[in-house]
Formats: sequence, structure tokens, C-alpha cells
Amino acid sequence: MTATSRRRLLQTASVTLALPAIARAASTTEISFYFPVAVGGPITKIIDGYAADFQRENPSIKVTPIYAGTYQDTLTKAQTALKANAGPQLAVLLSTDVFSLIDDDLIVPFDAVGADKAWLGSFYPAFLKNGEIGGHTWGVPFQRSTIVLYWNKEAFKDVGLDPERPPETWAQQADFAQRLTTRNGNAVARWGVQIPSTGFAYWLFQALATEAGGTLANADGTKTDFASSACVEALSYWIDLASKYQAHPPGVVDWGTTPRDFLEQKAAMIWTTTGNLSNIRSNAKFPFGVAMLPAGKRLGSPTGGGNFYLFKAASPQQRDAALSFLRWISGPERAAQWGIETGYVATRPDAWDTPAMKQYVAGFPAAAVARDQLQYAVAELSTHDNQHVTQVLDDKLQAALLGKQAPDAALAEAQAGASRLLRPFQR
Repeated sequence: MTATSRRRLLQTASVTLALPAIARAASTTEISFYFPVAVGGPITKIIDGYAADFQRENPSIKVTPIYAGTYQDTLTKAQTALKANAGPQLAVLLSTDVFSLIDDDLIVPFDAVGADKAWLGSFYPAFLKNGEIGGHTWGVPFQRSTIVLYWNKEAFKDVGLDPERPPETWAQQADFAQRLTTRNGNAVARWGVQIPSTGFAYWLFQALATEAGGTLANADGTKTDFASSACVEALSYWIDLASKYQAHPPGVVDWGTTPRDFLEQKAAMIWTTTGNLSNIRSNAKFPFGVAMLPAGKRLGSPTGGGNFYLFKAASPQQRDAALSFLRWISGPERAAQWGIETGYVATRPDAWDTPAMKQYVAGFPAAAVARDQLQYAVAELSTHDNQHVTQVLDDKLQAALLGKQAPDAALAEAQAGASRLLRPFQR
């Protein structure tokens, strides 16, 4: 064989050997998703691990997480990228962003692109409420929560309260908070209770309003009822904790520092997301408990947190890949793992029947409180033009908490502002 023949043979063999690799590369579907990292804990490592595990089991799909900042940052980046035809195929965004995403024509309902009813029906109904609009399911629950009460058992014991008995009613909460508040002269060393009013003021307020028997908005997201008697009662109680009972910090309380105040024993009871559960469990130097929020006329909390959304710009192949990934990451084993690692609520009942979750709850019963509260939960406040509507409410809530307006006047102005914003969406 001549040298030229050998070269031709080697070239032919090289091309033949390369063909399987080329075929494999051509058959790989790439998808990406935006994920908010402003949720506390080693979230990026967990999500990166999930993506790697999925790819090992599904080598024909490449999944790339993109960490995009706060929920608001993530929404803005997704909207900007998608309008420039450069966006991801999926994103975890607030469950309350659904109307804005629909209005911008950015997402598709899962039931319209091949998601089966059995899978969509496997989640807790309370977590599906925000995403069920117009007979379709637009959001898949993932990073979900409710508001719960954390209490310092050591502080309870110190003031003669039963450390295993949290307040069950508003009246008990006010009484316990008064007894738990300690002072050094005129300075407060420890507040009895702390309910944050920045960041998600409307969310904490919705819990109080729900417990007072109120409903903040209709299911269509076109009307609000901020000035109802139940809402006025709820805001008045919140203010009374500080002004009447002197057991709550006056004015505005920061969302981000509330868990730290609890850990530093500057607050004996706090209201915050169950998403802080792992953080508090890891860092508390004292025994603590977790309970459902105390009842006014009823028990209740809004759900919270983020859903996965599927963007309209995804190709059919990317949609199929995205659905495969979502079924995997939202399955019972992963839902249980996510709940254990982060403190968020495992989003489907069968996740709580996995061996890992059963073992976790057996050793840490507080983890099941948020799940048990779901039977009393309501959909989080969500409307068209939701960010502006909630901002109007947040501003007026803070004005009332700061003593600049009476509760009824503040809520009347919030309702008037929301009505103006929602008028274009009313038919």
C-alpha cells in the first residue's frame, strides 16, 4: 500500500470514528433556566447538584442554571432577555408574577404543551392556586412556603410560659408578647414579637387579613378589597402590638434582619417564611419551636415562594426537554430533598411519604408545621400589574405602621390606588 493510500484510509477511518460523536452532539437538547439566588443558604450548590444529577440520568439534555439575583432581578432579566429573543426556556419566579407574565405573552400553560393531568394534580392544591388561571395551569410549584411563627422556648420558660405551647390566638399572642418583652431601663433588650414590614409587607399583612376573615383580591386578579373592615381590623391589630401592648418594635421592621434578631434573642417570637427554617435550625443557640400563625377569626396564611414557568420562545424540542427536567426535579424524592436541604415546603403529598422525609420529620417535627398549615392557606395576593399594586399597598401599610396615617385612611388610599391600576384589566 502506498503512502497516499494509507493517508486516505486513515482519513476515512477518522471521519467514520467521529460520526457517533457528531450524532450524539446533534441529538443533545440544551435548556437553561433563571433561578433567584436571594433566598438564603447554599442554594447555588444545591441547584448545580440537581442539574448535574439530571444530566447524568438524561445525557441527551443539557441543563444550565443561571443565577439572576433577587426575584425582582430575575423577573426583569427574564423579561428583557426574552423580548430580545435571547432568554432561557424556564425560570423560577414568584407565583404572583403569573399575571404579568401572561399579560406580556411570555409563558405558555403546561397543560397546553403536553403536561399530563396526573402530574399537575400531584401537587398540593394550595400551591397550585396562584398558577391556575382561565382553566389552565401556568406555574409548577417548586420553591414554596407559608408564613409560620417561630418562638424561643428558653425565653418562654424564663417568663413562666409553657415552652411547648405557642400562642394560638391573637389575644394570646399579644399577652405572651407583653410578658416576653424585656427592658433595661427605657431600652428594650428583647421584643416579644416581631412581624417584618419591608420587602414583603403585603404578604405578612395578608396573613393578618386572612385571619380576620378578609380576602385581598379576586381570583381573576382584576379587583382588590384592601379597605374592608377585616383589613382595617388586621392592620389595627398589627399597630396595637407596638402602640397598645408595647411588645413589638415601633414603626417599620426589616424583613432581612428579622431572622437575625430572633437568633440574637432580640425577639422572642417572629413571623417569617418557612424558608428560613434550615437557617434558624442551623444557627439557633437555644431551643425553638415552629407553629401555625395564631388565629383571629380563623387560622390562615398565604402561600408564598416561586413556581417554574415555561417560556413561549422555547422550541418544541426544548419544551419536551424542559418538561422532562421539571418532572424530574419536582418528583417526590427531589421535592423531599429540597425541603430537607432548604426548609421550603415539599410541594406534593407523596414527598412526605419518602423514607428520607419520614426520617427527617421524625427527628425534627417542626418541619411538618407548614405542610399542616396548607389546609388553611390561601393564594398569595396576585393581580395584573402586580408589582405596582403591591407597592401601593406596601407604601400605605408602612405609612400606617409609622403613625403617619390611620389604618382606615391608609387602606382606603391603597384601595383607590389599586383600583386605578387595575381599571384597564376590568371588562
